Amino acid sequence: MTSVRKRNWTAPNGEEKTAWQVDYKDAAGKRRSKQFTRKKDAEAWLTTAAYQVQQGTHTPDSQSITVAKAAELWIKRGERENLEASTLAAYGQHVRLHIVPLCGDKKLSQITRPMAEGWRDDLMEKLSRPMASRVLRSLTAIVSEAQGRGYVAQNVVAGVKMRRAKREKPKVVIPTKAELKAIIAAAKASAEPMAYPLALIAIFAGLRASELRGLPWRCIDLKAATVTVDQRADVKNVIGPPKSEAGYRTIPLPASAIAALTAWKLACPPTDDGLVFPSLAKRVMSHMFMNVNIMGAVQLAAGIADPMMKDGKLALDKDQQPVVAQRYTLHDFRHAAASLWIEQRVNPKRVQKWMGHSSIQVTFDTYGHLFDQADQDSAVAAAIEQELIG
Repeated sequence: MTSVRKRNWTAPNGEEKTAWQVDYKDAAGKRRSKQFTRKKDAEAWLTTAAYQVQQGTHTPDSQSITVAKAAELWIKRGERENLEASTLAAYGQHVRLHIVPLCGDKKLSQITRPMAEGWRDDLMEKLSRPMASRVLRSLTAIVSEAQGRGYVAQNVVAGVKMRRAKREKPKVVIPTKAELKAIIAAAKASAEPMAYPLALIAIFAGLRASELRGLPWRCIDLKAATVTVDQRADVKNVIGPPKSEAGYRTIPLPASAIAALTAWKLACPPTDDGLVFPSLAKRVMSHMFMNVNIMGAVQLAAGIADPMMKDGKLALDKDQQPVVAQRYTLHDFRHAAASLWIEQRVNPKRVQKWMGHSSIQVTFDTYGHLFDQADQDSAVAAAIEQELIG
């Protein structure tokens, strides 16, 4: 039985108080009550609550928790599941800097779809689209975790989506063939002996930076001319498994890479983890050192660099010469590998496998324009052949 009744009482300080109390039974048949200052608010809430009870989606406020508390439970679960340190740090940042200030004090049972849509809009106004999307996904996961624990009956945030961007998604930055040739030549001439094999593996195998840093010699098959990925180094230089099942893969290597690796294996200092590219201390090399001190230095030697700007002006060194920086990161060489495979008409599913993508959609979203271009090139060649040969 449900009802809305007026309640009068005297406060401890002698002040007369009035409120409108809603009495109802939840889905389990337990009597519940909730007070409102105005009668119309009480009636409106009761209409919604009665429908939710009937649908089995109602959670009493007394049994719910705040978004901030739910976020704590979500983070702790991630810690128990041994998520990567970088992932936990990102989640903690989402919660601390964005979610708690936005809605941390709100009880899960009080969240409505319009409310969640408003939070999405607030995030989009304050943050970049990619960051707003990540924070919204974290908020959805937080409520989902609480739902599984029985603190809320439904996840209204799950249906809230980011609006589709009007601008075209920027294409990936890919080094040109001329630049790749210059980089390979500079790496081969470098005084750093690991620069040449590192450049060849990065360009021809498309490994992630974390996979290059955690690559062991046991995963290099010099006879079969392949490299296998079954581990990686995280942001704290800790060796662990790939981030997903798709990360486990075997990729073919050309003869030049095998020759360079064979020579480097004889000179490579031994390490406890048997690393192919260890640091000077014979441990996992940091991302910055590999990216800047090795591949960055190779690019500068090859003349592949861009001037740096400071306060809108060209940055100058102490001799008043322009300061330049490497043009490409380690991840850009991963894109280079994909583009070379696609140009050779490698099947999209195989490109997905070699890149370690979780789905073919990721591959098409990233390199779809390259596949389209390859198809067009093939059609042009076939048309010319038809005209000349028949």
